[in-house]
Amino acid sequence: MAKRKTKFVCQTCGYESPKWMGKCPSCNNWNSLVEEIEKKNNVKRPTTGITSGEPVKITAIESQKEPRVTTSMREFNRVLGGGIVPGSLVLIGGDPGIGKSTLLLQISSQLADKELPVLYISGEESTRQTKLRADRLGVSSDLLYVLAETNLFDIANQIELLKPALVVVDSIQTIFRDEVASAPGSVSQVRECTSELMRIAKTNNIPIFIVGHVTKEGAIAGPRILEHMVDAVLYFEGERHHTYRILRSVKNRFGSTNEMGIFEMKEAGLREVMNPSEIFLEERSKGAAGSTVVASMEGTRPVLVEIQALISPTSFGNPRRMATGVDNNRIPLLMAVLEKRVGLMLQNQDAYVKVAGGVKLDEPAIDLAISISIASSFRNQPTRPDDIFIGEVGLTGEVRRVSRIEQRVQEAAKLGFKRVICPQKNLDGWVVPNTIQVIGVNTVQEALNVGLAR
Repeated sequence: MAKRKTKFVCQTCGYESPKWMGKCPSCNNWNSLVEEIEKKNNVKRPTTGITSGEPVKITAIESQKEPRVTTSMREFNRVLGGGIVPGSLVLIGGDPGIGKSTLLLQISSQLADKELPVLYISGEESTRQTKLRADRLGVSSDLLYVLAETNLFDIANQIELLKPALVVVDSIQTIFRDEVASAPGSVSQVRECTSELMRIAKTNNIPIFIVGHVTKEGAIAGPRILEHMVDAVLYFEGERHHTYRILRSVKNRFGSTNEMGIFEMKEAGLREVMNPSEIFLEERSKGAAGSTVVASMEGTRPVLVEIQALISPTSFGNPRRMATGVDNNRIPLLMAVLEKRVGLMLQNQDAYVKVAGGVKLDEPAIDLAISISIASSFRNQPTRPDDIFIGEVGLTGEVRRVSRIEQRVQEAAKLGFKRVICPQKNLDGWVVPNTIQVIGVNTVQEALNVGLAR
């Protein structure tokens, strides 16, 4: 009898080694190598569903708009770039209990109500457990099929027989192939199962949504190649003790990666939030020093968010600089600009900056609002509650122009704000609404003179 060959595979990056090692030499993670049976298969031509042929000139290819399947959730459609693209493979990740299965079951129900057959494959729950969730969400449709199966061969047969308009796999870590001699959820199983699902999606033109578990660091479990194989990667974020959820796109071959959808978890399921700016500002304290409002762009939609700063004398040799919701390296940079160009003595002050509502902002247009918040807290002078601050701050103290100033100002005017302090360079080429005043500034010093003047 032939000796069985084994190998050790890193469960984080997919690195293979003939012997066990405590530390993976590729990703430097400890205790991530797991023993797997190495099984030699006959070499076959890979079937990816893409027909091979002679090269074609790009000018000779006919361009046509890809039809999309839209759901009843406009927030979900926006994150995907306008709807579900037929033949796409979408990966959704999120913390346990955040609502991934609830979201996909509601999406499946909405498509089934449009007379489109949907196959919901549950690898973690039985059909009765899925039915209990469906009853709580009010989901009942004859075209929504539930399959409790983990064998990919049987799943592929059911897809071929049913020919659904949408397939949901919950989750990819529970699916396995008989040809792969390793446990479900391993690197080899996840890679091979995803590759087969991609072939099914492309050859049958069926969109497939797969759910992925996340690690303690928040990344999707399994090798990074999993995110490279799929067409779109969505993260479902939020605090389990709060009702609001954020669906964020980090990869999308058919749309923007900056889109964000806001949902609220109710007893009867997820409800989309059409005006997230009101949510982020509903608990704002009026007249508090260190609080400003910025109009940030999330994809194509402006969102008004409150930025809070707390400046206090330090009791240590090195002052602390902490930030939540923004890049932690941006705070020392802006504080250095305020100290050098404005004259604020911040070198012996602790600084804490937070974006209220759990939103993460990474665009340069929030620099001016952060600077005003820091100066307001340091001087203990509150800003006007109806002011909006927009602008990028340079190292010489100048306020630089930002993109899409019209949409930002219109969103501020819609929510009742009276003044917008923005870069002077952004005032040309558009008409200011009558209900709001726009003040252009060239430097941070000018913004402070306008924003902190009472």
